[in-house]
Amino acid sequence: MQRAAPTVRHLLSRRDFRRLLLTRLSAQFGDGAFQASLAGTVLFNPQRAADPLAVAAGFAVLLLPYSLLGPFAGVWLDRWSRRQVLVHADLLRAGLVAVVAALVLGGAAGLPLAVTGLAVFSVTRFVLSALSAGLPHTADAGTLVTANALSTTSGAVATVVGGGVAVGLVQLAPPGDAGYAAVALCAALPYLAAAAVAAGFGRGDLGPDTATRSARLTVRRVLAGMAEGARSVAAHPPAGAALLAIAGHRVAYGLLTLVSLLLYRGPLLEGSGPLFPGGLVGLGQVVGAGAVGTLLAALVTPAAVRRLGRRRWTALLLAGGGALQVLLGLTFAPPGVVAAGFVLGFVGQGVKVCVDTTLQESLGDDVRGRVFSVYDTLVNVTYVAALVAGALVLPASGVSVPVLVAVAAVYALTAAAFLRGSREPVPV
Repeated sequence: MQRAAPTVRHLLSRRDFRRLLLTRLSAQFGDGAFQASLAGTVLFNPQRAADPLAVAAGFAVLLLPYSLLGPFAGVWLDRWSRRQVLVHADLLRAGLVAVVAALVLGGAAGLPLAVTGLAVFSVTRFVLSALSAGLPHTADAGTLVTANALSTTSGAVATVVGGGVAVGLVQLAPPGDAGYAAVALCAALPYLAAAAVAAGFGRGDLGPDTATRSARLTVRRVLAGMAEGARSVAAHPPAGAALLAIAGHRVAYGLLTLVSLLLYRGPLLEGSGPLFPGGLVGLGQVVGAGAVGTLLAALVTPAAVRRLGRRRWTALLLAGGGALQVLLGLTFAPPGVVAAGFVLGFVGQGVKVCVDTTLQESLGDDVRGRVFSVYDTLVNVTYVAALVAGALVLPASGVSVPVLVAVAAVYALTAAAFLRGSREPVPV
């Protein structure tokens, strides 16, 4: 921890790192505000009720189409100026959020709202991939673990803060669609701020280093680029094992997300006293606990990696996280659910920091955008698959001991597979 502090000060002394960090914070604050308003509109607005399968289907509509196009987006990230991507994408998101707000205000549901929401989420994932691919241009090789910990953690916290602000605004806004529409529209402001900050970079400051922007981008070239990215991962077993680790975590995360949503719409709707409210505010408390866990993981992970190494720390997080989810969640009471949210945030962020750093160090800049988009696609697909599976097996109350046991099993199997796959080959 003492060694990490000078590293953080060194990173923050770099103007380019501070600018990229501020771009991320502004954008992810907007993400939190928009997501909270959308969740409130679909899940907790009495005018729009959704059963578990409808919730899972909604996530699938919002995430899967981009997931299928993600590898193509990665090829673009390795050809286009990433600075330009960040500026134009955030301007586009601000406009799309205004459209979503208008649809919600008008009482629209179904396809129009889903398609516009899909567009916002798709651009969001594109932005996050661009931020990760551009980060090594703002940090030295020896500070990448700390740079990832600081950037992704502060971004996750900004998302939660944005969501908390949105939940607070919902309590003050008029009830029904008008209130949720007004809160959604507020998300356009941080997106505009993110675009303005990113515009301060030079066109080539964030890479790619060796782009062939003059060549025509055909489907054949895109597919060839995707294949090259896949070969790069296959040629580096630690990179493949890292993707396996994050996929296993996202399966567990998806199951636990649906359990929490159902609990706070059902048995925990009224909460349990002033310390543990129910409904959307109670769910926000779980998310807030996850943000605290995320922040703590950012502080602990660099020191833990130096002491244990990324491989052992990642496996320990996965195995320990699964066991704690069962122990804390078995009561299905608010204190345990909030504590489980804290553990989930800690595990998820610790694993993500290690995975991001492994991919950034193992792969060259010329394929990094493609690999991070494949990574992003994997994150979305596994998450939605877990939500759909959970919707099919979970009761409407969300109370299911077998699902908690399944979560622990997923984590344990992922930890074992990660240790096996990330093992360094023995020299012959």
